[in-house]
Amino acid sequence: MAQWTPENSQPGQQVAPEQSSKGRSGNLRFLLDILETLLLSAVLFLGINLISARIRVDGESMLPSLKSGELVVVNRLAYKFSSPGHGEVIVFRFPRDPSQEFIKRVVGLPGDKVTIARGVVSINGQKMNEEYITAPPGYQGEWTVPAGAVFVLGDNRNNSSDSHNWGSVPFEDIIGEAVFVYWPPDQWGLIEHPGIASAGD
Repeated sequence: MAQWTPENSQPGQQVAPEQSSKGRSGNLRFLLDILETLLLSAVLFLGINLISARIRVDGESMLPSLKSGELVVVNRLAYKFSSPGHGEVIVFRFPRDPSQEFIKRVVGLPGDKVTIARGVVSINGQKMNEEYITAPPGYQGEWTVPAGAVFVLGDNRNNSSDSHNWGSVPFEDIIGEAVFVYWPPDQWGLIEHPGIASAGD
């Protein structure tokens, strides 16, 4: 009986055992590569979501700093080992309805006495120079920030639901620091956190 050799093989003839083995090995390697890629993608996705979040600005309360419809990256780790600072823009769960997420600027820290009168914000008696706001606030009041909380205001002071309406934000409701606008492309850039300069600076 004639033996199979590469020279006398014809279409439709049985494939050599070693070639069939190589084919199965190649398929297995391909499947393992796909599984490895999927696993790596899942790990990266989970890792990114653990350290960051993405939110959509809804409304005009942060004009001119942030516009409605912009998409923002939030650093979830910003306050794991430190506390918010004056002037920082944060994202938090609304204390009265945790299903809602707000974005505002930190004006008062624990123990601060925040006073708003005649269009000027003062912290502990020191008048603030806030060049990033839309217009001076048309309301007035005085608040003392409790321990473990921050006092927040929107940059569009007269069109913002914030701490002057419903009080301070507990630390545990803070999701993170807003750091970067990534959509739309023409608005890409870091979000400024200038602090709050006194009127005499």
